[in-house]
Amino acid sequence: MRIGGAIIPNRVFLAPMAGITDQAFRLIAREHGCGLVYTEMISAQALTYKNVRTKALLNLQGEEPPLAVQLFGCEPKIMAEGAKIAVAEGAQIIDVNMGCPVPKVVRNGEGSALLEKPKLAVEIVRAMAETVAVPITVKIRSGWDRENVVAVSFAREMERAGASAITVHGRTREQYYAGSADWTMIKQVKETVSIPVIGNGDIWGAKDVRRMLEETGCDAVMLGRGVRGNPWLISQVCHYLEQGEEIPPPEPREKIRGALRHLALAVQLKGEQLGIKEMRKHLVWYLKGMSHTAALKEAIFRAETYGEVRGLLQVYAEDKLGDNA
Repeated sequence: MRIGGAIIPNRVFLAPMAGITDQAFRLIAREHGCGLVYTEMISAQALTYKNVRTKALLNLQGEEPPLAVQLFGCEPKIMAEGAKIAVAEGAQIIDVNMGCPVPKVVRNGEGSALLEKPKLAVEIVRAMAETVAVPITVKIRSGWDRENVVAVSFAREMERAGASAITVHGRTREQYYAGSADWTMIKQVKETVSIPVIGNGDIWGAKDVRRMLEETGCDAVMLGRGVRGNPWLISQVCHYLEQGEEIPPPEPREKIRGALRHLALAVQLKGEQLGIKEMRKHLVWYLKGMSHTAALKEAIFRAETYGEVRGLLQVYAEDKLGDNA
């Protein structure tokens, strides 16, 4: 499929997730066949201020296209300048976060707060589209709350402003991640705009993707929380869409091998101290559903070196999983 001038090899996208979709995870997602990966959300203002930690989030070196960078902010000129910086670093698509529900983001008038300010949202997208040559896309929620479901009208305005695609998460800001995603909103947006629509929300297995595509008519699907500790979901979805058959989930030993691969990448890209610190939550997700992991998780949170953490996982695989893995 195409988003503006960018060619996407398949309809399976990885959602931008703060603290999760760093470079290590993006590389792993691509290994599993993901068609389009996004960075974590990045502050356009911090980019323009040349914040060192923020600039690190924009490290795209060694990654194959297509690559999407997600920016957040609420000032058109700064968002446009942030887009220029991201394109200079190698972004082929710039996505605008208009769905983040986190209070500290919303209080600044950013993320899902923009759902209540459509005129400002239009100015942001228009300024970015006029500044850079790559496609500008937008990620939204269905609305602010049940009384203010605005996805359809908002998507129409984003298209008019110059957006090349729109992602719809079928929850309101009020819901955060509770309850169920309303896929009818995705369907209604798809029936309203002519640009590609990406469906997001409550995709936990391959059959969920098929159902979303059939029920909403969306052009692509975006996998979010279901991939935490489970990048195999990406390959399962890709295989199901291509072959029409399900492949089994990974066995425990395969999950440990995947965790070790992720750990090694994180340490390689971020250094031992930061890599170990940021991998702790990922390793807990990888271990989800496995037996006798309480002591292992505690030990992982105490460990300070790559060798320690790697050894803990290897010993667990040998001692606890045995021949049944």
